[in-house]
Parts: sequence; structure tokens; C-alpha cells
Amino acid sequence: MNETKHTKDIQPDKAYNNLDFLNSKDARTLRILSEYLYTKKQFEEQNVQNTIVIFGSARAPSPEEASDKTEFDKGRSKSLKLAEYYDATRILSKRLSEWSKNLNQVDQKYVICSGGGPGIMRAANRGASEAGAKSVALGISLPFENSPNPYVDPELNFEFHYFFTRKFWFSYLAEALVIMPGGFGTLDEFFEILTLIQTGKIKKDQPIVLFGEEYWSKLINFETLVDYGVIDRKDLDLFFLTSSVDEAYKHITSRLG
Repeated sequence: MNETKHTKDIQPDKAYNNLDFLNSKDARTLRILSEYLYTKKQFEEQNVQNTIVIFGSARAPSPEEASDKTEFDKGRSKSLKLAEYYDATRILSKRLSEWSKNLNQVDQKYVICSGGGPGIMRAANRGASEAGAKSVALGISLPFENSPNPYVDPELNFEFHYFFTRKFWFSYLAEALVIMPGGFGTLDEFFEILTLIQTGKIKKDQPIVLFGEEYWSKLINFETLVDYGVIDRKDLDLFFLTSSVDEAYKHITSRLG
């Protein structure tokens, strides 16, 4: 004869083991805190205290992809304009990583940090890897960028759901930034950092390199902002515009050294 189970005989799940609850609207705050606290724990364990953040387009092809004729057949010839920036990113990242490793024989003082996706982001991590240095990837769950980045240390490879927690970790440890050509996401990241510095929310002296004079000059007429009085002329000194890897490297290392 089967015994009937009463509610009092069923052991309920603890709240922190209940996936239905953890993925619900009511637990959103817990998920946000998890993205903050887990990243913090990993950075502390890996002794990552300062980063050099590199932003840029996910659509920039590597030299290997650019030389593949099938890319033209797929109608991606426009993205080949970005190929030179992929290589510039890789070289700059490698040089900055080598420089950082030589600053301190015990730990890597400045760690390259990217958005964890393809294109410019992968080039940033690739350059660090070629220098034998660790690097960070702050990825985001998107339907068109979920490709693994093979150049990142597993302990420093993150995937975020919330843009704002991801952007917090981009800015909080950043000591310098390089903004390569990119689309809406890159523009969003660049202007948020500028806003935080302009408004005094970020107070540290933070070199920002805007890389690619032709691209940025065509895209944004910064003088218009000054002419209309919506920014001060001194605000243009918040970033350094160049197309030279050597100049970008010198601008960052001279300010951080």
C-alpha cells in the first residue's frame, strides 16, 4: 500500500538553489550583485588591479580573414576597411603588455581588457597573449557575438547579462583607454567614459587614445560641439587623436609610467 506524501514531508528547495526564483523578475537584484561580486572575486584572486581597456568594432577582420576571398563573396568587403585597425590593435596591445610586464617583476601592473568579442576585441587579447601576458575579456550575451575568445585566461573570461555591470568593470579599474573605430557600442562606451571624466565622477588622470584620425574625423566634428558651446574647448584635451601605434604607445606609457 502506497503512503500518501504530505506537504510537511517534502523538503523544499533553499531559495539560493531555486533556479526558477533566481531567474525570475523578483531576483533581478541578486543577479546584478552576482555579476558584480563574482567579477570582483576573480580580479582579486588573479591580482588584477589596473587595466588598459581597448574598445572597438566586433566586425574588424583579422589579416587571415581579410585575405580570404570568401569574405568578399559574403558581401563583407566594407568591413575590410577595418582590417588595418585589427593589426594596429594587436601590435599596440602586445607592446603595452610587454611594457607592463617589465614594470614589475612580480606582477603584471597593467592588464589589457577587452569586450571579449571578435574583431578589435579579440585583437586586443591576442596581442597580450603574444606577449605572454594575461588579459581580461568582459563579454556580453548577444545573439551575434557569442564566439569564444581563445586568447583570454579562463579565470579572466567573463560573460555579462547586464550592460551596466559590465561597463562598471570597464571603467572602475581602467587606468588608460584606447578607442578604435567601432559602431554604436563603441560610441556608447567612449562617450560614457568622457562624461564620467568631464563631470568629475572619474577623478584619476586617465589617458584616452582615440585611434584612427580619418575614421573619427569623418564621423564626428568635435569642433561643432565647441562652436555651439555644449562643451568647453578644454574638453577636447580629454582624449588624444592619432593613427600611429608609436604615438599611442608613447602617450599611454608616458602618462602611466
